[in-house]
Amino acid sequence: MEGSPTDKSSLTQGLLAIWPICVGYLPLGLAMGVLGEKAGLSPLQVCFMSLCVFAGSGQFIAVSMITAGASIAAIVLTTFIVNLRHLLMSSSLAVHYQGACRKKITMLSYGIVDETFAVNLNQLKIGPWEIEKAIVASYAAFFSWVISTTIGCYFGRFIPENAFGLDYALTAMFITLLIYQLNGRIFVVTAILAGASAVGLSLVIPGNAYIIIATLFAATAGVIIKKWRQNHGKP
Repeated sequence: MEGSPTDKSSLTQGLLAIWPICVGYLPLGLAMGVLGEKAGLSPLQVCFMSLCVFAGSGQFIAVSMITAGASIAAIVLTTFIVNLRHLLMSSSLAVHYQGACRKKITMLSYGIVDETFAVNLNQLKIGPWEIEKAIVASYAAFFSWVISTTIGCYFGRFIPENAFGLDYALTAMFITLLIYQLNGRIFVVTAILAGASAVGLSLVIPGNAYIIIATLFAATAGVIIKKWRQNHGKP
């Protein structure tokens, strides 16, 4: 039985919106898989990690901690704290789909990471972006990540850890995503506040909790500034 035109449209538009991220995930996933192999993980274990976690930064940190011999409790707690930002991003997108089915919202939330959040939010700014399209985009990136990390681990024995600048690939993608979000003064101010507060807090707060604190502070400050400008008739 063939799918409806609406289903095909959602599939096509979702893939068109996310394909650059899927391509960008290839070197990132390979790098993550290589590091996983160097840490002693098997391709099956790396695949399972990607399926359950789906968080590049969290997985890179977890693999680094495994290599350093950290305890399971420390790895789980650190990964949980680092990935708490996904809760904020999922909640932010859920506001745009208040009338959608709960199952679809749950599916979308599971596939939200920094890159899929940025792509879906950008599409919502441009115009209507149905939840089906957001789900397609998010899960296309998800499977791209799972496949690339697994392949990277499988062939990791043949690839040096720092080959081709793979260690910088994740940072480069985050910088690119940030630039795409700076489409107004309020976004620039919020980004500066987030960066400055994160750097400052990292000097006095151990671990990765400073990321969450800086995110909450910058986001709150951005909302307050936006409300103040609106109340004073400023765009």
